[in-house]
Amino acid sequence: MTAKTIPWRFLFLMVLVGLNLRPALSSLAPVLNRVQQDTALTPLSIGALTTLPVLCLGLFAPAAPRLSRQFGPERALALSLVVIAAGLLLRWLASPWALFTGTFLVGAGIGVGGALLPALVKRELPRGADLMTGVYTMALCLGGALGAGLSIPLSDWLGGWPPGLAAWSLLAIVALVAWELGMPRTPATPHAPGQTGTGATRGILRQPLTWQIMVFMGAQSSLAYIVFGWLPTLLVKRGYDEAEAGWLMGMSVLVQLISALAAPWLARLGRDQRPALLLGLSFSTIGLCLLLLAGPFWKLPGVVMLGLGQGGSFSLALALIVLRSADSRLAGRLSGLAQGGGYALASLGPFSVGIMLQLDVGIPWITAALVGIATLAAACSWFAGRNRQLAFDEEGRLITR
Repeated sequence: MTAKTIPWRFLFLMVLVGLNLRPALSSLAPVLNRVQQDTALTPLSIGALTTLPVLCLGLFAPAAPRLSRQFGPERALALSLVVIAAGLLLRWLASPWALFTGTFLVGAGIGVGGALLPALVKRELPRGADLMTGVYTMALCLGGALGAGLSIPLSDWLGGWPPGLAAWSLLAIVALVAWELGMPRTPATPHAPGQTGTGATRGILRQPLTWQIMVFMGAQSSLAYIVFGWLPTLLVKRGYDEAEAGWLMGMSVLVQLISALAAPWLARLGRDQRPALLLGLSFSTIGLCLLLLAGPFWKLPGVVMLGLGQGGSFSLALALIVLRSADSRLAGRLSGLAQGGGYALASLGPFSVGIMLQLDVGIPWITAALVGIATLAAACSWFAGRNRQLAFDEEGRLITR
């Protein structure tokens, strides 16, 4: 793939859309203490608020292939941006029902948009889909870093956390306008045998490889959304002030830019992605332990290790979807199932941390739970990282080759 063969307009639009798929989540965590004080929500309710968008990712990502078939992937992605913008604007009302409803809409929009993009990348950039997934993941990480790092300053500048959270709708509106004006208009590809209806979905679910990718996606995403939802709160419990806790989280997400872009290139050094997957999970685990158990001297190394690990792990999880599927249609179905089931599993992480905080469980026990989640992800990566691919044979049957 050369510079002349890259569709630069699609690449720009992909990055712009990707920037919108994390700020709605990461901008909430730094202001959770303010939200709790102003709305009188209990820690358990706050835990439900941080869990809701992740659960919605799991519920709505499987709907992406159906919406893609009904409206076309381009229109379905535009619809997801409309829903994200509406959910962000609703948060401005600041009441508990508006917060939960807005967060529900945001999660639904991100779930559909996040599941559609890997298939579009596979379609527009078939030869370099795994590498371009790194660029897309880098955009996600940048959006997450901006959301975390600018949440407190925006809230202070705009006079409160409600307009600070709602301000991110402007980015979604800009992306929507740009997507509508410049979205790719590739002719639809005729369905090949075995690629239509629910039979293909059932066939994919019968493949062990699908479940291995799904559980890996869920476990590493659980760690990511615990960081998005609870890391500032956990750092405040350790004695850091609110602004520093938000800054540390933002810095960690910003570091993800490096590994999100580099991980797919590292994975391409061999046909087996297991070494890269295990390296990323090791970095994440060490970073969390340094931040939550070690002294202040280790906070910066911990932030860097956590960022490198999580950026690489998420980028590789998305790259596995395109590497393990033979064409864009399979990539779309696998993306919806892996992200849907994975995010449903991941939602248990932030909710469990909320329960542990409600029960006043100590930081060491919470850290031990996070290490357990990382261990589950490592076990799944050992199988999902092997050189395997879902494909249709000559008779239209789905196989793993």
